[in-house]
Amino acid sequence: MRIGFQGEPLSYSDQAASELFPDEDRAGYSSFVAAFEALRDGEVELLVVPIENSTTGSILPVLDRLLPGKVHIIGEHLVEVQHCLLAAPGTSLDTIRRVHSHPQALSQAEAFITHQGWDAIPEHDTAGAVRLVAERNDPAEAALGPERAAEPFALQVLARQVVDRDHNTTRFVVVAAGEHPVSDDADKTSIAFTTLHQPGALALALTELGLRGANLTRIESRPSDTAWQYRFFVDLTHPPGEQGRKSVFEPPLSTIGDMRLLGTYRAALG
Repeated sequence: MRIGFQGEPLSYSDQAASELFPDEDRAGYSSFVAAFEALRDGEVELLVVPIENSTTGSILPVLDRLLPGKVHIIGEHLVEVQHCLLAAPGTSLDTIRRVHSHPQALSQAEAFITHQGWDAIPEHDTAGAVRLVAERNDPAEAALGPERAAEPFALQVLARQVVDRDHNTTRFVVVAAGEHPVSDDADKTSIAFTTLHQPGALALALTELGLRGANLTRIESRPSDTAWQYRFFVDLTHPPGEQGRKSVFEPPLSTIGDMRLLGTYRAALG
């Protein structure tokens, strides 16, 4: 089986994919668009992509690519992310002027970078940023990325735990093409829906979900196909298995419109 991810080898996405599927081949893609197209075209059987970070929130490009309904989430995985500042030998904190990394990583250490007076330079991937800094071998440049990328690129670690919040953790999801059966231990479902454009519509929808036994763990609004109308993304836990999911969603909820099931899977946190 071939597993796809966004980024280069040694990135956090590569780490998540290797932890979930240690014995499978992995393929990195330069963007989320390319990764989802690889899944669509059958180049990979599964994708492992970040969907949420405990510091910076949702990964919106991933959320938007779940909507067409031809892919589904079948699992999730948490990776504690403690960035390191990596640079060429001979570099010191005083010589650094620019820090390269993925935009999410830069956001997760924004206060640290700002206080140092460095310029944050976005790159497509953390591991790609590390490679770039190694190739340039410039004491004015450093990369923010995983410590395990330092040795392969012959870089030194100037600082560890370069994050604004100690709990910095990224939630990854496993995405598959088509429908998949609900496993007996699957106790979490992701959905997207719209509501009527009237006062209290969202509150009524969330109340109905609660009355059916759903425990909401996350909610996010995103623009819908119509200007100035929004779609809500919700993660919720429920009793496990197919019957547990049915207890929440059957019969159809009366307060929710255009509901799309994005996947049912086992929650990473109990």
